[in-house]
Amino acid sequence: MTIILNDLSEFPLLRDNMGYLAIKLVMKKNSEVRYAIIEIPKTMNRFVVLPSDDEKQYIILIDDVIRHNLKSIFNIFDYESVSAHMIKISRDAQLDIDSDLSKSMLEKISTSVKDRIIGEPVRFIYDQTIEKDTLEFFLDKMKIDSTDSIIPGGRYHNRRDYMDFPSLGRADLLYVKNDPLPIPGLSLEGSILQKISEKDYLLNAPYQSYSYLTKFLREAALDPKVTTIKITLYRLAKNSQIISSLINAAKNGKKVIVQIELQARFDEASNISYAEQMQTEGIELIFGVKGLKVHSKICVIERIESGKVKRYGFISTGNFNESTAKVYTDVTLFTSHQSILKDINKIFDFFNINYRTYRYKHLIVSPHYSRIRFYKLIEREILHALAGRKTYIKLKMNSLSDFGMIDKLYEASNAGVKIQLEVRGICSLIPGVKGMSANIEAISIVDNYLEHSRIYIFGNAGQTEVFISSADFMNRNLDGRVEVTCPIYDQEIKKELIDNFDLGWKGNVKARIHSDKLDNKYRERGGDPVFRAQIETYKYYQRKVELLDETF
Repeated sequence: MTIILNDLSEFPLLRDNMGYLAIKLVMKKNSEVRYAIIEIPKTMNRFVVLPSDDEKQYIILIDDVIRHNLKSIFNIFDYESVSAHMIKISRDAQLDIDSDLSKSMLEKISTSVKDRIIGEPVRFIYDQTIEKDTLEFFLDKMKIDSTDSIIPGGRYHNRRDYMDFPSLGRADLLYVKNDPLPIPGLSLEGSILQKISEKDYLLNAPYQSYSYLTKFLREAALDPKVTTIKITLYRLAKNSQIISSLINAAKNGKKVIVQIELQARFDEASNISYAEQMQTEGIELIFGVKGLKVHSKICVIERIESGKVKRYGFISTGNFNESTAKVYTDVTLFTSHQSILKDINKIFDFFNINYRTYRYKHLIVSPHYSRIRFYKLIEREILHALAGRKTYIKLKMNSLSDFGMIDKLYEASNAGVKIQLEVRGICSLIPGVKGMSANIEAISIVDNYLEHSRIYIFGNAGQTEVFISSADFMNRNLDGRVEVTCPIYDQEIKKELIDNFDLGWKGNVKARIHSDKLDNKYRERGGDPVFRAQIETYKYYQRKVELLDETF
């Protein structure tokens, strides 16, 4: 798409986060200036592989192919010079949900998502080498003023496109692909429900096969003794086997209740489409709680055994998404612990009757209990430390930015509690500061897989408690969403999660240090051997499989 702009009465609508080339043509006659815009196409790969020469391989971006052909594109104009600089805008993505009681939540979200297309620009990024008059022309026509977010950048934007960078057959430059491993003792051939009835199992994706989760739902959909399936859904794969299993369950006469979060940021359109499919198939949909996003990852099924209802289910740190399960590290607990699953049922009751505050015996649930329970867990470690007992805290999460939690961790540090933090993203806590956080260390691991698990470990004077959670230590997770943190009671799984944390903590290849200098320096290896945490974690699970094989 190429548009000449000077004579237009109305500036064309630029699409959110699309790349454009801002064109300036200086005519030979009277040095008249004309401006144009070219949309960088999304319908083709941004990278063009050129013929090789002398055993060298070349790639050119489609942006530069367009630049190289500007003479052909504008050959009807008699110009003396032409320039092209990349720009892009981000539009307001906030959903504006009206209060019309005659519309369903599905209709309201759907309308609001469509309105994003014409949302106000909230950010303008441009190639910093652009001529001043060209920049002023575009800012003026788009009604962007100096109080808006105007950011100078480089020649190329939308770096996420590099996810599709051509491999050129250079397998030596790619990460080694590891085949997902089986969970020792849990077969995909027999009944997964039968195995879970005997003991809890932990799935750690992508090290272990995500097929166990989809197998659980497929089996539940077919099992004549299963009467009910309840599940929360946040972000889903493009062709979701999860949705297929739930629809199949409904067709087999099961009562299927799905809480689907229509306001999962930038996944709204996909979730609306899935919601419409499920609604058509008779699945009962719950669209959340007013004022709260439902970010928990839970499922419970009910099965009739010996004339009584027995529950099975799973609780996860990550979305039920087969695609991201290949690149996100997340842990999922499969359990038939009846009291835990009864708590999950209460959460579904809360979705329907949310003016009541429910009490949970085992789960820690936001927004009512997470903050106070985590405070109490930290305060218990403080009391142990002050009494001279062995104590520690190990926390693994995506982000740590809640001031209340940070202050509580500082308090623990000052009491002598040793604290280790693996925070992959934002870490507002400053470790290693004398008199404030001297007993706190924090690292971030960014490697082949996206670290997404939330694992919380409290030493408790030798009576270690371990939790998995959907919640980070952020204000929105603790106070503004429905989140679930689950205790781990199985001793083998508890040890496995502690081992997982410790493997990450030993990392000295892809581990950066959170420090008061905010420089994100890589951890120094010193004389220690190379220890790449994600590779060592895969080896850890390999050894588990090998040990089981040797036993039999």
